[in-house]
Amino acid sequence: MTSSTLNSLETNIDVVDYYKILQVSRKANDEELKKAYKRLAMKWHPDKNNQSPLKMKEAETKFKQISEAYDVLGNPMKRKIYDDGQISPLINNNMTTKTTTNTNSTTRKRKTCDFGSHQNPVNKFERVELRNPDDILKAATSEHKLVFSLDDLYKGCERRLRISRNVIDAFGNMMTVDEILTIDVKPGWKKDTKITYPGKGNQAPGFPCPADLVFVVDEKPHAIFKREGNDLVTTQKISLIEALTGKTIKVTTLDGREIEVSVTDIVKPDTEIVIQDEGMPSTSKPGTKGNLRIKFDIIFPTQLTASQKSELKNIFSLVDN
Repeated sequence: MTSSTLNSLETNIDVVDYYKILQVSRKANDEELKKAYKRLAMKWHPDKNNQSPLKMKEAETKFKQISEAYDVLGNPMKRKIYDDGQISPLINNNMTTKTTTNTNSTTRKRKTCDFGSHQNPVNKFERVELRNPDDILKAATSEHKLVFSLDDLYKGCERRLRISRNVIDAFGNMMTVDEILTIDVKPGWKKDTKITYPGKGNQAPGFPCPADLVFVVDEKPHAIFKREGNDLVTTQKISLIEALTGKTIKVTTLDGREIEVSVTDIVKPDTEIVIQDEGMPSTSKPGTKGNLRIKFDIIFPTQLTASQKSELKNIFSLVDN
């Protein structure tokens, strides 16, 4: 190939000025690049530019360019290739060229890769992970409620979930991926506990990385117990005569044991019996539990005969004396 033909080819290839995109000088160090990237990525984040479809489209394009520029300049090897004057390793078209040029009588192949318009670009001839992955902005986190019984949260359990998520392949095409996730539920987990799977959410156009997938624990109401922190609270119904004369009550725990509690004192409306270490397991202090608290709902008779009222007056008059 003649020199004139080569020059003609090179002038038709649009090599992006990544320094201009990040608004930094060619002598910018890693810290300056990182600051520039974070500032511009926040400015052009599609979620902050959704006032109109046109504005969002512009933001998606800018955001992609900014991510692409940082991926090159933030990686020493890619930056060196770029600075040496070779064709950018991240040309955004479907061309793979093997044009050669003579420099000091040495033949050198130009290295290019093709990437889809939305896929975070990684050079084909150098498979490396992105630098500073925590700095790469992701799509909004996807949260889903996961409901457990109080029994499961007391004992702990394993929950297997099948998920389907959208990702963008190496050619920029959207595809669906099915996956099985296993959640190891620890004894004592509370409502609103969050389980995060980084990068297991959907990937959206304009975002280099898939969103994080978060499950939020919710708790089914229980027929007997109510949870208050690490304590379990149960309310026992007793008659007025039982409240006055005593009763032995039985409570079945969440792990199937039966606890007998003898009530010998007079039970008042605010009476509460506390049984230590029979509540929910503590996640902050493994091996310990909260308490079981027994409250009472005293059932009063709906009516009394005249003779019953008289007898009660006589009884209580003796007690008062």
